[in-house]
Amino acid sequence: MSRPPCPAARPCASCPYRRSAPSGLWAETEYALLPLYDLDTPDQPPGMLHCHQRDGRLCAGFAAVHDMDENLGLRLAVTEGEITPAEAEAIRDYATTVPLWPSGFDAARHGMRDLGSPSPEAMAAAAKLTRLHPELLPAENRP
Repeated sequence: MSRPPCPAARPCASCPYRRSAPSGLWAETEYALLPLYDLDTPDQPPGMLHCHQRDGRLCAGFAAVHDMDENLGLRLAVTEGEITPAEAEAIRDYATTVPLWPSGFDAARHGMRDLGSPSPEAMAAAAKLTRLHPELLPAENRP
């Protein structure tokens, strides 16, 4: 398994954790994952959230919003040798100045708000993303 590199310096423009990302851009199943990382450590998913841009990096919004000291996926990745302790430390220390939602729950609530009636901004963003990963977008957002 390849090692997940540290998050990008800034969350991408379409990151569901970004306050400026349009609501209704990603499929409901994508938004539903975000609050699961707010749970107590043993109740979290065993993996980490990677960038929707599919560049191999961890999602920068995910790393900034969630307490990586308490992240089950990060702990397991170190224990299983998928990432080094130094890589884990860099992920724990990650920070950004980009305005983000304070939790996965808040990011998901914002993102799901306009599902079914996406804004022109969400439609424009979806048009850019459709070539790369249409399966992650709601059917009504696909051109």
